[in-house]
Amino acid sequence: MHKSLLLTGLIAAPATAGTVSVTIPRVAVAEYHRPYVAGWLEPAAGGAAKTLFVWYDVKKRGNEPGTKWLADLRSWWRKGGRSLALPADGVSGATRAPGTYTVPLPANLPAGQYVLHVEAARETGGRELVSVPISIPTRAPASAAGTTELGAISLR
Repeated sequence: MHKSLLLTGLIAAPATAGTVSVTIPRVAVAEYHRPYVAGWLEPAAGGAAKTLFVWYDVKKRGNEPGTKWLADLRSWWRKGGRSLALPADGVSGATRAPGTYTVPLPANLPAGQYVLHVEAARETGGRELVSVPISIPTRAPASAAGTTELGAISLR
C-alpha cells in the first residue's frame, strides 16, 4: 500500500473550543434581503473583542462595496468591526439564506468567562443583537434566541 494512503487517516481536524450554531429565520415579507450577520466574543470582565465571523455581501455588484453597510451592525462595528481589515481569512463570508449554520470557536481561547454576541441587520428590515454568556472550556451547552432577525443561537 502506498505510504500517503496510510497517513491520510492520521491527519486530524484542528481542535476547537466548541461550536456556535446560528439560526437565520425565514421572515415572511414582500421584499426580503439576506441579513448581514457578525459574531464575536468578549471577555465577561471586559477586554478586547474577537470577531468570529462576519457575513456580508462580499462580491457586491456595482460601484458600492458590500462593506459599506457593515456599520449597520452597530454593536459589532463599535467593538472592533471598523478596525478589521476585510475580507479576513476564516472570518468573512457571504450572506446566508434562512437556515442554521455552525461556526467553530478558536481552539486557542484562554479558559474563562465570555459573552458571545451575534448581531444581524437587514436592508428594509430590522436589526437584532443576541448575547449568550459562555464558559471556556465549555461545561454545558448555552443558548439564547432572537425574536425577529435571529433565531436560536447556541454553543456546544
